[in-house]
Amino acid sequence: MLGRYLDDSYAPEVRRNITTVALSRLGANAVYRFSAPFLPTIASGLDVSLSRLGAAIAISEAVGLTAPLVGRRIDRRHHPTTMALGLVGVTAGALVAAAGPNIVWFVVGLVLLAVAKIVFDVALGAWTASHVPYERRGRVVGLVETSWALGMLVGVSTMGLVTALTSWRWGYVAGAVMTTAAVAAVVVRLGSEPRSVPAAYTPDALDEPHGPGGIGRRGMWMVAAMFALTAAAQSLFFTFGAWLEDEFGFGAVALTAVTFGLGGLELVASTTSAARVDRWGKERSVVIGAGLMVPMGLALAAFGTSFVPGVLALGVFIALFEFSIVSSISIGSELVPGAP
Repeated sequence: MLGRYLDDSYAPEVRRNITTVALSRLGANAVYRFSAPFLPTIASGLDVSLSRLGAAIAISEAVGLTAPLVGRRIDRRHHPTTMALGLVGVTAGALVAAAGPNIVWFVVGLVLLAVAKIVFDVALGAWTASHVPYERRGRVVGLVETSWALGMLVGVSTMGLVTALTSWRWGYVAGAVMTTAAVAAVVVRLGSEPRSVPAAYTPDALDEPHGPGGIGRRGMWMVAAMFALTAAAQSLFFTFGAWLEDEFGFGAVALTAVTFGLGGLELVASTTSAARVDRWGKERSVVIGAGLMVPMGLALAAFGTSFVPGVLALGVFIALFEFSIVSSISIGSELVPGAP
């Protein structure tokens, strides 16, 4: 399906399997993103305060700091196998979170889910870098990253509907079903691939002397910029559900509807990045998107008590983040050429 957007100059393995990896990532993204808009519902189900649950979420998010350690090990592994193992971990984390009788077990599930998601994402990034040269990687990354938006648009919305009909625990079970199917798809479609090596590298603006395995000063600035960009977006991802519930009395069905709309905006942003970033320039695209997030954040703060302007500002902010982060992924995959 997605392979039709890649011409014959791309590797056959990429054109043949890009839909499989994108759909697999859709399932993983849906499970990972499910808790954010439904925090008030989950807090009520666990009989804890929203602030306490927020602290628990922060613990699971801190697991992202282990990504460099994970990346070093994945570079030496068979990427499709590692992707499948990551999806197994995401499934296990979702089931632990669903079955957990209290907040402690819920956090255990989220931590397991977060670690496994990192394993899957890093392996997928390495697989992409191994098959697609840097100067052409933006289109492939953009197509795969539609799974982030579709994870919200389709995955989280589906889990939200299950939540509205039953409970948030069954919402997680629905997500686990998605990732179980993804494991099977990755094993069947990609499991027989030989171990790959990084695709040919074309020097780019990021080139500079650095030690073996290092990312250099420019790379450190890139990491810092992505940390700030992600932190800004996460502050909204994990609070907009509570804002809509407290300010406008939203329930699970209404939150699902808003989530669906936000997913649609993210999809527009990620497809725009896929189509344009290689021509516009990866760094320039990141700067433009991040710069426009600032006035949207200020608009949300100013109009937060009014539904229409507030939700519009929220939607545009999240869409701009999606455009920026998708545009940045190709840069990150080449911070250390030869070690995606």
